[in-house]
Amino acid sequence: MEHVSATAVTDAAGMVTGWSEGARWLTGHTAEQVVGRPARELLAEDPPGSAMSALKGSVVVRHRDGSLLTVVLDACPVLGGDGTPTGYVITGRRPGTEPTLAGQAFQQASMSMSVFDARQHYLRLNDVACRVMGVSEDALLGRFFSETVEDAEHSRGFLANLRQVVETGRPVRYESFTGAPALNREHAWTCEMWPVRDEDSAEPVGVALAAFDSSDQYWARQRLALLNEAAATIGTTLDVVRTAEELIGLLVPRYADFASVDLLEWVLGADEQPTALEGDITLRRVAHGSAHEGTPEAAVRLGETDVYAAPSPPARALRDGRAALSQAGEPDFMRWVAERNTRSPEGRSYRKGVHSVLAVPLKARGITLGVVVAVRIAHPDDFGDDDAVVGEELASRAAVCIDNARRFARERTTALALQNSLLPRGLPGQAAVEVAHRYLPCGSLAGIGGDWFDVIPLSGSRVALVVGDVVGHGIPSSATMGRLCTAVRTLADVDLPPDELLTHLDDLVTHLASDDSDDQVAELGATCLYAVYDPVSRRLTAAAAGHPPPALVLPDGTTRLIPVSAGPPLGVGGLPFEATEIELPEGAVVALYTDGLIEDRDRDVDHAIDELCRALTARTDTLDDLCDTVLKAVLPEEPGDDVALLLARTRALGADRVATWDVEPDPAHVAATRQAATEQLAAWGLEEASFVTELVVSELVTNAIRYGEPPIQLRLIKDRTLICEVSDGSSTSPHLRRAHAFDEGGRGLLLVAQLTQRWGSRQTGSGKTIWAEQSLEPPDF
Repeated sequence: MEHVSATAVTDAAGMVTGWSEGARWLTGHTAEQVVGRPARELLAEDPPGSAMSALKGSVVVRHRDGSLLTVVLDACPVLGGDGTPTGYVITGRRPGTEPTLAGQAFQQASMSMSVFDARQHYLRLNDVACRVMGVSEDALLGRFFSETVEDAEHSRGFLANLRQVVETGRPVRYESFTGAPALNREHAWTCEMWPVRDEDSAEPVGVALAAFDSSDQYWARQRLALLNEAAATIGTTLDVVRTAEELIGLLVPRYADFASVDLLEWVLGADEQPTALEGDITLRRVAHGSAHEGTPEAAVRLGETDVYAAPSPPARALRDGRAALSQAGEPDFMRWVAERNTRSPEGRSYRKGVHSVLAVPLKARGITLGVVVAVRIAHPDDFGDDDAVVGEELASRAAVCIDNARRFARERTTALALQNSLLPRGLPGQAAVEVAHRYLPCGSLAGIGGDWFDVIPLSGSRVALVVGDVVGHGIPSSATMGRLCTAVRTLADVDLPPDELLTHLDDLVTHLASDDSDDQVAELGATCLYAVYDPVSRRLTAAAAGHPPPALVLPDGTTRLIPVSAGPPLGVGGLPFEATEIELPEGAVVALYTDGLIEDRDRDVDHAIDELCRALTARTDTLDDLCDTVLKAVLPEEPGDDVALLLARTRALGADRVATWDVEPDPAHVAATRQAATEQLAAWGLEEASFVTELVVSELVTNAIRYGEPPIQLRLIKDRTLICEVSDGSSTSPHLRRAHAFDEGGRGLLLVAQLTQRWGSRQTGSGKTIWAEQSLEPPDF
């Protein structure tokens, strides 16, 4: 009998005209006691106005035993012939009870379900909807939706969707992340709204709503999105600190209210010395962040070291090699927070309410680098197992990036040290040109390149100017650069012309590439520009192997590129190199450079060359200042390649410092030639050098007459050293040999080598030249 429907019938005036058995079971009143009486007399208090207007709601009825009883009523009007109500059929039930199985299913559904009329007034709510709203169904029935919620964006959006369903007659499905009156945090909701129609009308008479709490799925998607974002935002540079900052930016504030990254000391050093992770552990803070400006929660400043006690969450994570979770109330957690407050009491107020910490080790390639710590203060949820899994994945990705950055920094340091050891630190003394140079390693991810330059003194007061660039970056390129730089110096000592020198250098690169077991022939490619300047003739001879041409600034300020044939890059093999020879006035500036100065992805090469030529005309006090001016004017803010720049201002040796004699191929003329040389030394004020010079001239001229071919010529050059040169038409080069006790000759060149600072020979277009240099500085005793 408990499920018999409680029904009453009233006329238009509110007089009870019918009373069911279910009504008697509900109120205790019989039909004889109720029929003919006003229905209002059964109420203990006036019904709410919303219930009267909606013909639905809760009322308080006085039971026959005198107790008060809350009953949920539904009234249905009985219409007369004119369409006006002649009475009402009223059904009643206790709150929370449903007379039908379908009603019970609605009421007990696991999701929030509600029914609204066409004007967005509540008609029905199930138990979950009431818990979400934080009030009973009676408090909401008949009320307009907007009157029951805060005036917020999500509430206005909800109301707009209710109206859209009524206006369009089509269902609406959408997702939102909002709070609710009875919930202490925001939830993700998947809402389905559909129109409700009666049998007689196609127009909606109401809207039904089912809202599913999809917070678990929402947070799972958020964690997946966080991992996807990490792949794009962590490790954008090969900088350890920047990578740590990127990890912090990803964690705060979505994942944690405060986060920090601490690394072991050796990670930031040059040597790889992993430390034992036992007992108390010392780490250095490299990055931290929080929702508050200035990160007042941090007890350790950036760059400072901190000692983590063995029981603390960070130390446990490092020692165990996995994420360590700790919550408020746990002894180790409370001790760790207390230690933070003791170390930095000024941030105590910002740490108030901290309730969960997650510490995850940074491990890459089996090596522990440090730890990331995430703390929740305002965030309502504690870190859980799912958060630990996400934290380990994020830390793993960040650790690989940090390790890559560490390895890159170490390789860059090694390559730069190797390159600096191979580049000339102090340029050798020579009088042919005044030089200034700059070398700028690039800061790109590719690493240190293989750019180099050199200034090599040659015989006859000449000087060789060299710039080159090895393909690739890193230690292999620096090592190859060292090989080529040494090879150029060796070939320059042989005094080969620029085009022949590049031919030999090309053969060397080809052989190096063919001997490479890794099939990295292309990686051994290189470009080079080799130029020789003679201050006596003021002529510059240059040849290039795939290298940009040098720029020239004349004393009058005119600038242009020297038309040097580009030639094939070194390592191509089988192709010739061409030399270009021009005469330069004294005071001209020649600029040799690598392609990093003028080439870049975002720049036009011709425009960059024009900028270079304009910058070279700047008025500066020194060549060093001109180097700085050129780099500032031509280079972009972040060059993508290494840059080597070599500036040389030409000098000239006047006729008063050079003396030349043609020598007859007759031994009888040796004495006269020796006498002429002695007189020239006296005119130069170099009488002290006369004895050695007479011996050198005598031996070299005699050898040229005896073993060489005419024409024979003697030349003395007064420079920083006294240079004696004897040229003849034979291409046969002399060599030292040890004379035996009874040999009549063979001691001349040995005597020259012992008496002079250095000596040698070079091939010329018409034969060879034997030369010897004497120091003009007094010897040190």
